Amino acid sequence: MDIKKKIETLRTALREHNYQYYVLDQPTISDYEFDMQLKQLQELEGQHPEFHDPTSPTLRVGGMVTKNFETVVHDFRMYSLDNSYSKEDLEDWEKRIQRVLGDVEVEFTCELKYDGASISLTYEDGQLVKAVTRGDGFQGDNVTTNIKTIKSVPLKLKGDYPSKFDIRGEIVLPFDGFAKMNAERVANGEEPYMNPRNTASGSLKLQDSSLVAQRPLDCLLYGIVGRNTGIETQWQMLDKAREWGFKVPTVAKLCKSTDQVMEFVTYWDEHRHDLPYETDGVVIKVNGLQQQEELGHTSKSPRWAMAYKFKAEQVSTLLNEITYQVGRTGAITPVANLEPVLLAGTTVKRASLHNADQIAKFDIREGDTVFVEKGGEIIPKIIGVDFSKRPKDSTPTAYIENCPECHTPLVRTEGDAKHYCTNYYGCPVQITGRIQHYISRKAMDIEGMGSETVTLLFQEGLITNYADLYTLTKEQVMPLERMAEKSAENLVNGVQASTVIPFERVLFALGIRFVGETVAKKLAKAYKNIDALMAATEEELIAVDEIGERIAQSVVEFFQNDTNQEIIARLKTYGVQFELAAEQLENQTEKLKGQTFVVSGVFEKISRTELKKLIEDNGGKVGSSVSSKTTYLVAGDKMGPSKRTKAESLGVQIISEDDFLEILN
Repeated sequence: MDIKKKIETLRTALREHNYQYYVLDQPTISDYEFDMQLKQLQELEGQHPEFHDPTSPTLRVGGMVTKNFETVVHDFRMYSLDNSYSKEDLEDWEKRIQRVLGDVEVEFTCELKYDGASISLTYEDGQLVKAVTRGDGFQGDNVTTNIKTIKSVPLKLKGDYPSKFDIRGEIVLPFDGFAKMNAERVANGEEPYMNPRNTASGSLKLQDSSLVAQRPLDCLLYGIVGRNTGIETQWQMLDKAREWGFKVPTVAKLCKSTDQVMEFVTYWDEHRHDLPYETDGVVIKVNGLQQQEELGHTSKSPRWAMAYKFKAEQVSTLLNEITYQVGRTGAITPVANLEPVLLAGTTVKRASLHNADQIAKFDIREGDTVFVEKGGEIIPKIIGVDFSKRPKDSTPTAYIENCPECHTPLVRTEGDAKHYCTNYYGCPVQITGRIQHYISRKAMDIEGMGSETVTLLFQEGLITNYADLYTLTKEQVMPLERMAEKSAENLVNGVQASTVIPFERVLFALGIRFVGETVAKKLAKAYKNIDALMAATEEELIAVDEIGERIAQSVVEFFQNDTNQEIIARLKTYGVQFELAAEQLENQTEKLKGQTFVVSGVFEKISRTELKKLIEDNGGKVGSSVSSKTTYLVAGDKMGPSKRTKAESLGVQIISEDDFLEILN
């Protein structure tokens, strides 16, 4: 047998042994035999580099070092899930689905929600080409080298896979592997890791991939995204992924009703501790992908999926002190400083008390023994007080009257749960908070600068607002603590590079109260440039889709302020983007202004997503369900009969895909 054929034969055999062992848990040869074959392949590949293969099983041992992980934009956004905690929550969700889809049969898939680090794997022509962390959902870190060391991640697929797609899943650390890792650390005199989830997440960012290879990480897949995948349901997606060689948990159920969903939830709430991995709930999805597409997404979550969270673990501990934090908008948040306590795998020292009403509601006092749980097993919160253990000399909590940072008297307006420090331009924490928001990843994404650096720059008198960032020089920055020449250079370059950030993100970065990412996009689209937005009245702003009185008032107040006007004028001179780019403005018209369209069914010439974009690009609004405000129902193939019936009863005009394109043209 020639060398090339021998290498390929070994690779094929090792891939199959690897699949049998790590995916199916059905080993066909001993560990010793596997290691001997792997060693033989490594030697042959070393002697014959001309036969290199990026999917070779030998790459799983790692060895490459990554000093900086490249930031990569996801081709398809990774959304977070809405949470539910009761059958009533699920029934309300089902009613919302039926309002959009109409009176049609809806099936649900139930899958366990494994607690790990989210990952997106990209395959082209059956080969793994990219692995990216979730990040902020829009972009994440390229950790491909580390992911290739995980044995259950196929480097090469089998079967009738699409030419290109992304598959999403969780990188997890099984309990037994976690226990072995900690036993070794303790034996070596090292501190044990706190919990499997954080350890799995931290493993992905290790610089040396050979260290990742030594950790018993696993990868459980649950969802495919891509174009022309040939898949019609979530259930079929799970089956196909298994056929192609992915490790897809078999604990799943196809349900016809929320009663069946709750049976699955109840069973696994009781039996989850028998599983080899951490799990914190059940993910319920609408099974039909066409129905998923019709339901679409909110700004944060898919409307077709819901996470049912298992009842959170509770503990009691001592509340030592209540302190107060100042946010970038001046909002005051009281914080409970607790006697450290282990809760759901992490040590909890602090919990938010939200506002004065929350403290009064539970009559929370310093020195109390309080009950703490993790909301959705993520954010610690106090849910009550053990009054039997309250000290006799306890006194009610008096909420602070002055800002803890600048001592300005606090204000609380009617209908607002929060107290505010009104010293917007003089309170140090508010100033640094706004700059920290400006440089953040979802805003201007300035590399080489973090929150601590912002605080240092402010304390040294080098910046007092975010416009000052653009005047910084390497010589000014270098004397700062822990700042070498190269890092100072990176910081200054990072600031200058931010001038290419698009207008909608700049608008979000300005830190206008109530203007989050979604609102910033709507305002940017409606006004096209900062000058038009600055000239807008409250009445004009309220006329913009989904902009209410509170947002409109906040926007007008922000732009009427002389200091803000001066900062924006300076930012313009530094080249910051204050208008939509030419390519964004291209093909945008007001042809459909004032008209609301509901889009339903399958279309031939353009996809539903493209159709919705055309509506919005031409000034129209896309509605989720038919109502008296709907101008047109754009009907495709396989549209639900209830939508048609409702449109006819309300006198809403029903048009075809061709009719819509004709209106547009």
